[in-house]
Amino acid sequence: MTPKERKHLQKLDDMVLNASPAELRKIQEADHQTQMEGLSFYDVYLDSSSLINQSIKKSFRKS
Repeated sequence: MTPKERKHLQKLDDMVLNASPAELRKIQEADHQTQMEGLSFYDVYLDSSSLINQSIKKSFRKS
């Protein structure tokens, strides 16, 4: 694991540990959705740029 990946994981851990009950529900929902797609929440968080690219591609397909 690279130092950059460790830093991102620490940010995610801090986000979860400091989240309000409402924020935890949103995180849990996102985690559930990623699991249903066969992905890891941590991997998706670390590779969020790929999600942005997927969203852009989906938008273009709908047009």
